[in-house]
Amino acid sequence: MNNIEIVNLKTDILIIGGGAAGCYAGARIKEEDPKADVLIVDKAHIKRSGCLAAGISAINAYLNPGVTPKDFLDYVKKDSEGLVRDDLVYTLAQGLNKATHWLEKWGLPFLKDEVGNYVAKGKRSVKINGEHIKPIMAKAVEESGVEVLNRVNISNYIVVDDQVRGAFGFSVRENKFYVIQAKAVICATGGAAGIYKPNNPGSARHKMWYSPFNTGAGYAMGIRAGAEMTTFEMRFIALRTKDTISPTGVLAQSFKAKQVNGEGIEYQEEYKKNSTPYRLHATLEENKEGRGPCYLDVTHLSDESNHRLKRAYLNMSPGIVLKWADGEIEPNQSPVEIYGTEPYIVGGHSQSGYWVDSKRRSTIAGLYAAGDVAGGAPKKYVTGAMVEGEIAGLDALDYIRGRDFVDLSNNLINKEFDRVFSPLEKEEGFLPEDLEERLQKVMDEYAGGISTNYRLDEGKLIMARKELRRLKEDLTRAKAEDVHQLMNLHEVIDRVDVARVLVEHLLYRKETRWRCYQERVDYPKKDDENWFKFVNSKYNQELDQIEIIEREHIRLGDLDGSQN
Repeated sequence: MNNIEIVNLKTDILIIGGGAAGCYAGARIKEEDPKADVLIVDKAHIKRSGCLAAGISAINAYLNPGVTPKDFLDYVKKDSEGLVRDDLVYTLAQGLNKATHWLEKWGLPFLKDEVGNYVAKGKRSVKINGEHIKPIMAKAVEESGVEVLNRVNISNYIVVDDQVRGAFGFSVRENKFYVIQAKAVICATGGAAGIYKPNNPGSARHKMWYSPFNTGAGYAMGIRAGAEMTTFEMRFIALRTKDTISPTGVLAQSFKAKQVNGEGIEYQEEYKKNSTPYRLHATLEENKEGRGPCYLDVTHLSDESNHRLKRAYLNMSPGIVLKWADGEIEPNQSPVEIYGTEPYIVGGHSQSGYWVDSKRRSTIAGLYAAGDVAGGAPKKYVTGAMVEGEIAGLDALDYIRGRDFVDLSNNLINKEFDRVFSPLEKEEGFLPEDLEERLQKVMDEYAGGISTNYRLDEGKLIMARKELRRLKEDLTRAKAEDVHQLMNLHEVIDRVDVARVLVEHLLYRKETRWRCYQERVDYPKKDDENWFKFVNSKYNQELDQIEIIEREHIRLGDLDGSQN
């Protein structure tokens, strides 16, 4: 620890995370005010970090001709059992097309028809060649004048007088500790993977749907700082191709694959609903009733369509193409088996995250949230995350006017320095990978993982609560041998903090609102009379207690402009 260099930095606006929300926020801030100092800090490298690292094949949130922001809100509400933050989804929808056009302006290749219109994938999506989306966004950030600090893991916010005044972090390559002061902070780190036991074991354990490098740091920092969180109980579980965990929308939407059981019978219509959770629920039920495995059947494809399908996957998930090649088969020779992933905590597909107002301000002054960490607005995808970054960034410009930096006490800095680096001083202790496996086992068995078909009940959740408390105590006895392993350890620490909040949310909502995502077998029905409301929480670090807060749902027409 004596060899750690302390680096002091100052910036007007600090953006934590260089994904879609962070990149767009930075670029838009600099366009609006070129004199503003903006710094993006990324744990990896901004050119290939986060959810977009491998690319995408479509913009899944775009309003094609005839689709309005209100239509988008109605769609999101229908898919989410009616309970979403109407104000957040609506304001997000208003900026989707503008964000899409910015991507094209930056150089992202869009598929167009003979008259120059985007080629629609569905009512609310368009096709792209998106393998290079992340390098394209990174280049736009560089050209905008935003400063970028790569390979620095942000560990905690700097909180002074109940205001966020920057963040602490450490390099994952060098012996450096960063003290970054800022007048405003935008958290855009992404959601949390690795909390539950994954589909694939051993060396393939990080072959998952959500980015394995998004480990809940943004959530955890907010939890520790006392920010209000919302709807963690609406986990996201993706229906994906088995083993390769590739997206199924490419098969179902773009190539009209039929969703069939082991007997070759289409089964979705038998389950009455065709929402995202119910497609997973139906698949689990078919397997449970002995009619599995289930598939997406593309055996009707022509050889030309086969080629196009493989090209589409090479833009975002090449693993499935390699599997076909390894098996020496073409997609139209055998249906593709599908199954559910492990649960993730992610605000871009479900709505777990910070409780924010319409300007994406959190409940702590000076702190904003955008993208996967912002709660209440599911199905935001890439462009929705961008819109939230823009909203947060432009409001942050107003917030910082007239503000200056504050003096930081040595005690505050030393406390975080010791918390971050003390595991390097220990000769004996638990290793990060062992603690990670223990966390995943607890969550899988007691908090609705794959091994229990995602089902939850009070008795097992109480067991999860007890085991997580014990695990948190053991985290203080962990060791790290280098800064990379130190990063792995802090990823586990963050995930445990997120998991504890998640379990309290799952315990509190005594109904089943979102099938599979939040399947309470002891409360198997949806109960709008008692539970059409948001379950929020706030962590008291001094008492190590999680307080649950109920928030009412407010319809779009009844909004007064703020829900904080």
